[in-house]
Amino acid sequence: MGPVLTAKYNLTPMKNIQLTALALLLLTLSSASGEPTRTNLNPALIYYQAMLMAPKKSMSDADWDYLGSAAGREQKLPERFGPILANYDSQFKLVRAAARQKVACDWGIDMSPGPGTMLPHLAPIKAVSQAAQIRAIWDLQQGNQAAAREDLLAAFVLGRNAARDGTLIGTLVQQAVEAILYATVAGNFGQFTPETLQELAAGFEAAPARGLVTAAIRTEQSNHVAWVTGKIQELQRQNPDNDAQVLAAIRADELLQSFEFNGDEGKPDTNFWPRVFTAAGGTSDGILKLVRDTQPLYERIIKLLTLPQPEFDAQVQPVAAEVKASQNPFVQALAPDPLRIRTREFKIEAWQAMVRAAVEYKLHGEAGFKRVLDPFGHGPFMLERFVFAGVDRGFELKSAYAGLKYPCALIFVEKTGPAFRTDGPYIGQAIKP
Repeated sequence: MGPVLTAKYNLTPMKNIQLTALALLLLTLSSASGEPTRTNLNPALIYYQAMLMAPKKSMSDADWDYLGSAAGREQKLPERFGPILANYDSQFKLVRAAARQKVACDWGIDMSPGPGTMLPHLAPIKAVSQAAQIRAIWDLQQGNQAAAREDLLAAFVLGRNAARDGTLIGTLVQQAVEAILYATVAGNFGQFTPETLQELAAGFEAAPARGLVTAAIRTEQSNHVAWVTGKIQELQRQNPDNDAQVLAAIRADELLQSFEFNGDEGKPDTNFWPRVFTAAGGTSDGILKLVRDTQPLYERIIKLLTLPQPEFDAQVQPVAAEVKASQNPFVQALAPDPLRIRTREFKIEAWQAMVRAAVEYKLHGEAGFKRVLDPFGHGPFMLERFVFAGVDRGFELKSAYAGLKYPCALIFVEKTGPAFRTDGPYIGQAIKP
């Protein structure tokens, strides 16, 4: 949409920003004059505008390094962060406005390029959630509970909307945003008033429904398997009775070449196409069969992902082992790892319930805490006071979920002091200076 406007009206990027700022001003004036604020706009349209308003003078690498250091976590943010974070004000006005819309979010993504589909909105979504985290910490230091609440809830809704494109990567970004924001609440728990905590918990519950990995895998099946099948069939139609030319065209196609980069740590799998050629018997029909043979496995993965956690845990290993051991090169190139993606989803479900349980504990004590059940246990979460360096700093909630390689837990920090990890494999350990 931006390039079309620029071409038609010959607007510079700065002029676009100025016009967007003017639109914001007019929106403010119309609201002040009694005109109702619109809630029937596609949120994606407002989000795209917000991405255009991302500050040019954002936090530097040095700023982020400081925020992640022990000193950055132990001390109040230095005053220099005030002007830096204020640069995000215009962007967050739009992110908040998008969160108030009553219309479903449609990113307008054309999936016809298959694996080559561009998803330029996903990286900015995560960047907004990271900025919301730091802005909330700053606002809490300034005693501005409302601003902290509004930024966190707006970023949360944006994160949920990340999954509305239906892709697996969009769903994973949604999970990453939720993890950032739940960890923000836990790590700064004692800085929120009880009222703000209650509003945050209610806002998390009222947000658009979480996109599920099951639906995302359906999209992946269409966006990858069906696309590759159609691509090969089109090349066969273009080159009748010349299979050598079809094979050469398949090998030369840039998007099909991308499957060579599904090796470990993103390194090229230089043996991918020789394995495809051998497994296919040296024919394009053989390659087509290899791709189609992934369909039954996809169906098994989709069925597996719909199972509750105990049944999933009991059945996932044979399927995961089949994916890993398959001699079909397209299985590992196309089929997702069911254990990895479902484990992340289970963790996020547990963390959301932990935040709700922690808020109930804050508001209503042990009786309120016990009303929130661990979705992976037979009762409430395990609750223990957390003592660090001899000082009671808060409390830890732990889920019965054992699918991670580390405890599924969060520490809710109620008192400031020396920095420690509040989640993850090193939970409870000091952050080194």
